[in-house]
Amino acid sequence: MDTGPLVALLDPRDEWHQRVLAAWPELVDRCLTTEAVLTESTYLVGRGSAGAVTALEYVLAAEIPVVPLPVAALRQVALLMRQYGDVPMDFADATLVTVGDALGVSRVFTTDRRGFAAYRASRGVAFRLLP
Repeated sequence: MDTGPLVALLDPRDEWHQRVLAAWPELVDRCLTTEAVLTESTYLVGRGSAGAVTALEYVLAAEIPVVPLPVAALRQVALLMRQYGDVPMDFADATLVTVGDALGVSRVFTTDRRGFAAYRASRGVAFRLLP
């Protein structure tokens, strides 16, 4: 689960809110995310206010696993960010691609069509974008 869907779930004014809300019941039990996505989400939802904790609380309440990245995985993140620098690929996206690659996951719950349409797993497989 990328940042966009989490922000869209929590912000009814977000252009993706209705699409993400409709897909949520089917996808929530299959989601996992990374700490980088949580960091980005808490910032975007709260913009420095006390509301920043809302994104974290939402992920915790939904019991979405948060996958930690060891140093070796962070090295892969850095390589990906360089490889896709022209897209560009941010840290959160690179953590999702790295985790997806390690776990053999090829579906991404994201609103970032431009980035994830360009990214590939190490096997050259394109990601399936949801919703």
